[in-house]
Amino acid sequence: MTAPFIPATAHVRRFLKSSAGGASFLLLASLAGFVLANSPWAAGYRTLTTLPLKFPFLGKPGPDTVDAWVSDGLMTLFFLMVILEIKKEIVSGHLSSLRRVALPLIGALGGMVVPALTYLLVTWGHPEATSGWAIPVATDAAFTLPIILALGWRVSPGARAWLMALAIFDDVLGIVVIALFYGSALYWPALLAAILVTAALIGANRAGVRTLWAYGAGGVLLWTALPYSGLHPTLAGVITGLCLPARDARGAAPLDRVSSAVTPFVTWIVLPLFGFMNVGISVAGMKSDMMLKAVPLGIMLGLMVGKPVGVFGATVLSIRLKAATLPAGTSTGMLFGLSLLCGIGFTISLFVANLAFSGSDLMAPAKMGIFAGSVLSALIGWLWLRFMPQNANWPSKETDFPR
Repeated sequence: MTAPFIPATAHVRRFLKSSAGGASFLLLASLAGFVLANSPWAAGYRTLTTLPLKFPFLGKPGPDTVDAWVSDGLMTLFFLMVILEIKKEIVSGHLSSLRRVALPLIGALGGMVVPALTYLLVTWGHPEATSGWAIPVATDAAFTLPIILALGWRVSPGARAWLMALAIFDDVLGIVVIALFYGSALYWPALLAAILVTAALIGANRAGVRTLWAYGAGGVLLWTALPYSGLHPTLAGVITGLCLPARDARGAAPLDRVSSAVTPFVTWIVLPLFGFMNVGISVAGMKSDMMLKAVPLGIMLGLMVGKPVGVFGATVLSIRLKAATLPAGTSTGMLFGLSLLCGIGFTISLFVANLAFSGSDLMAPAKMGIFAGSVLSALIGWLWLRFMPQNANWPSKETDFPR
């Protein structure tokens, strides 16, 4: 009996709706950016990404180039999308208890301390490199999420929620580090304005407001105020997402409506644009022996070694001390593979490098270390999770984790 004929368009539609479709598009866009940045058209690519795009009413702290609008503007929607998924898990999913929320937070803290110490140890005796200690501390959620989605069933839903929560905690903590150690002094009037807007959003939730425009307006005001306060504007996506109501007896909850509307836009437009703009790192003038210098080696080892050791070690320790519980359907092997992916540090790492080594000869080596460490972390983590034996991925019950 012959198999039924399936039109090619049906395969295309299925691919576009699958998690692998968005991940593949992001990968292609990222590769296009990298190739263009290292091609005869590099000048044109750089002109495009740094094209001035300034709105006077946003003032000096607002985005002023195309790539800044993608990183500081559109990526706010990415953080909104991710925090909505995490909130769903907190309300009625794999993060629905305090101990399960504690697990990614503890992992994020371990994943910041150990990479920083690794970098400082490698760069010991090089005082000019000390200011780069925070470069390997953050996980790039924008590149980590598509990889685990592309892995499909090989990553359990609980483990996926854990990693996304960890990446969000990681990015928020990274932004706090930038504000405390690299940013300008906090501007309290703007910070107070941001706090008042946040309070209004929380009040709207408590009052039962279900109108989306109210939360949208609050999110825009918050995004406008945060850069003036000295904090990163993408925090507006996190705060707004947390304030959106997750339940509504009269129909679809605001959280679900926003998630359904935002997710396709982020998957097919925001993330590919982000990859195209941020992976376009020129390797002109860089030599392989540069990787043995203190700064790139410290960054690379911080991402590839310090990050997984910190995340995995802190997570395992917290479980053994019964401070947190492991997500259902997650083994130690899967947890270790996801910890390897935490070494993908593009966005915040590049941002910190620009602050730490602005105008310095260490900038190019730092970017080389970020690129090499992030790519190798992604490759090794993907290979581990892709080819690890299935029975090592799916324990029969949560208590299979060694106590």
